Amino acid sequence: MLIQSEWLKSLRRRSFDLELGAIAVIYFVQGAMAISQLAVSFFLKDDLGLSPAEVASLVGITMLPWTIKPLYGLVSDGFPIFGYRRRPYLLLSSILGIFAWLSMGLWVSTPFWAIAMIAAGSLSLACSDAITDALIVQRARLEPEGDAGSLQSFSWIASSVGAIISAYLSGYLLEHFGAKFVFEITAFLPLLVGISAFAIADPPMSMVYIVAPSADPAATPTNSESTNPELANSELANSEVLSRNSQLWMSLKFNFEQLRKAFTNKAIWLPTAFLFIWQATPSSDTAFFYFTTNELNFNPEFLGTVRFFASWAGLLGVWLFQRFFKSVPTRKIFFWTTIISTVLGLTSLLLVTHLNRAIGIDDRWFSLGDSLILTVAGRIAFMPVLVLAARLCPEGIEATLFALLMSVLNISALCSFQLGAVMTRVFGVTESNFDNLWLLIVIANISSLLPLPFLKWLPDEKNNFSSPTQTPVLAEASSVEVTGLKNDLAGDRPEVLLQENQ
Repeated sequence: MLIQSEWLKSLRRRSFDLELGAIAVIYFVQGAMAISQLAVSFFLKDDLGLSPAEVASLVGITMLPWTIKPLYGLVSDGFPIFGYRRRPYLLLSSILGIFAWLSMGLWVSTPFWAIAMIAAGSLSLACSDAITDALIVQRARLEPEGDAGSLQSFSWIASSVGAIISAYLSGYLLEHFGAKFVFEITAFLPLLVGISAFAIADPPMSMVYIVAPSADPAATPTNSESTNPELANSELANSEVLSRNSQLWMSLKFNFEQLRKAFTNKAIWLPTAFLFIWQATPSSDTAFFYFTTNELNFNPEFLGTVRFFASWAGLLGVWLFQRFFKSVPTRKIFFWTTIISTVLGLTSLLLVTHLNRAIGIDDRWFSLGDSLILTVAGRIAFMPVLVLAARLCPEGIEATLFALLMSVLNISALCSFQLGAVMTRVFGVTESNFDNLWLLIVIANISSLLPLPFLKWLPDEKNNFSSPTQTPVLAEASSVEVTGLKNDLAGDRPEVLLQENQ
């Protein structure tokens, strides 16, 4: 089984309340939003007539909201709306998502407005994701220590179900009803988030007690909050009583100071720099998508079918990592996964040069098999990133720093697409000319080897490396039930809107 039995037993013991159901719906929506990815790809390519280089460049704009995801959590914490920190922001993100995708379905017909509305949809999803993660953190604080990961598992399962269901439907609906219809269906999903917002527990700020950090680190090492008056009063008895605004300001100031200290620590910023270089190498995905649809004539329904099986292959990759590779040293697994992924990525050359036909393998069967293998390898290669990111997070700012590290990865993914766009233009790859696509694929894959000389920037377990503090985030990232994995199942990078490696 893909999910460890102890997690399932813990979930069965859990009493299902209205808020938990609302959280499940929100995470299901986050996974199901992938239903628009194929429609966006075909809309930009066919309806707007954009070239591969143009699409690869413009898609970076739609990724921008994910690069500042931690900001949404800070804003919701520090600037309540009518005294509430969660529900109003979920409602606003829901309204924004409905407007963006309805606009795509009803009137958008130019590249400018298409990119603007897709970016607005990404902002809606990123904001609701940040707010819901905060809800998970709040509930997790009330969990018994042995059940702390079951809530993360529950949210991950909900998102996975949404992603898998939407994978096939994305192609089927696009094939039979068109991109505009898919966008209208997508607009219905944020509505579910808005309805679910009314079921979450969001106490007014007058009921939230924020304890300012003490000047004595031994007394109160981190700032904290509580909705329990008795607990809060006991904590406030040992700390300075501040006004509400002063409490909020001191809490934000404390977090920023902790983050500043973290990023001036070489043990954190050197591995972060490695992850940036590792993820920022040029991508040929957009050009390859054009090749599969324009040259090989892969229709949307087939690509949806590939996505469906690739989603299951991704789960297999996560299980393989958990079962066989979790204990492999960081440097070693990064080295071998990079080498193997590079070699496997070059198998696309067989499809581009049509050598697969010479050995008697049909284009569609080869593409399906190739996608499944690459997806499994990609998941195994990406899991160490989550584990490493979690290990770097010191106590007290685990969630914020982990989100920032994920933002660094999103920024590097943006750079990857921009570099790919430049190379696509340089090699003259267009919607009808794929003569140099093989060279683009070779360079894009070989460039993924460039981070290997910097492997020494990663922690060395042989020297008994330990994280600044072992955190709950590490427990999430080192098991199948990884919080960040819900984004992987929605397409490995939630902000990427193009069909990849199909």
